[in-house]
Amino acid sequence: MNPPSSKPLAGLRVLDLSRILAGPLAAMWMADLGAEVIKVERPGNGDETRRWGPPFVGGESAYFLAVNRGKLGIALDFAEARDRAALRELVRRSDVLVHNFLPTTVAKLGLSHEEARKLNGRLVYTAVAGFPPGPYRDEPGFDALIQALGGLMAITGDGESPVKVGVAIVDVLTAWAALAGTLSALLVRERTGEGGYVEATLVECSAAALVNQAQAFLLTGKEPRRLATAHPHIVPYQAFPASDGLLMVAVGTDAQYRALCAALGQPELGTDPRFAANPDRVRNRDELVAILSGIFSTRPRAEWVRILKEAGVPAGPVNTLGELFGDEGLVGRVLVEVDHPTVGRYRTVACPLPQAWPPSPLPPPRLGEHTEAVLERLGIRRG
Repeated sequence: MNPPSSKPLAGLRVLDLSRILAGPLAAMWMADLGAEVIKVERPGNGDETRRWGPPFVGGESAYFLAVNRGKLGIALDFAEARDRAALRELVRRSDVLVHNFLPTTVAKLGLSHEEARKLNGRLVYTAVAGFPPGPYRDEPGFDALIQALGGLMAITGDGESPVKVGVAIVDVLTAWAALAGTLSALLVRERTGEGGYVEATLVECSAAALVNQAQAFLLTGKEPRRLATAHPHIVPYQAFPASDGLLMVAVGTDAQYRALCAALGQPELGTDPRFAANPDRVRNRDELVAILSGIFSTRPRAEWVRILKEAGVPAGPVNTLGELFGDEGLVGRVLVEVDHPTVGRYRTVACPLPQAWPPSPLPPPRLGEHTEAVLERLGIRRG
């Protein structure tokens, strides 16, 4: 367990001007890694996710609580000259700035990287955007739209029916990219003494996440099929219906496939020339899946998990969230308990990096909760 003073970002200050998901999530992970994070919101409504619900508990949305733990919260009205001046002072006193403003807003605030660098040459300036420089640059990025534009819906779904991943996965991927870029820039600052510019765009992160699917297309020009839970290049690597629920089987090698066949009491399938090697199994996917589906449907999934694990075959249930969060062996280290003045005591998910343990227990701030305390401590006067 890491004491707070020994965490990688201990002693650093992060100015979080972002909202929604990607920027706030990256900044929350920076708090878990030891940074002091100051979240700046507009008075009145604040971050849009404060109103994204239900569910609401104690007046707070689950969405906002998910990505704003560990932060101090202040409210500034950028239409007011005194608050814009306070913002500039915060920039001078921070090590990292995170924002996801559109270019028009950046220009209006006078907060481009060049302008921020004049205020603070050691600042790491981390921008989250929807699109790279080009024809879409000024357009807002929303996760569902980016999943469609960025290729994920081309490969996710079943047959002709595309589906969206059930969480804003592009935002999460972009949060990781923003965090990695920020840490890299801080490492460079240690060597040079100068800050740097980091940018993570939703659509580029979506395209980069296509990995093997993208490479296969770029080599062949052939559009991939949507295969539900199945893998395009490995068979059998998908969910099968057991007698009481779905069972995920992840056979990654020919040796594991032969072990699977033996465990199922069908060793002849392991040497059948239609299925013996993975390329054969991919070509004859439908035939093999039909055979295996008939076998798996005869027993409950817990029994199959036991049998397959004993045979060295990766397998497990397709869990509900109740089953996931009820299994300490899966999530025991990533959960943290937080005391909130209106929500009460609740569990939430922390940054999974071991360097972030223990995660910050500071509850997500109520709107403007720490405005006067933070500004006074930093010697910033308004008016």
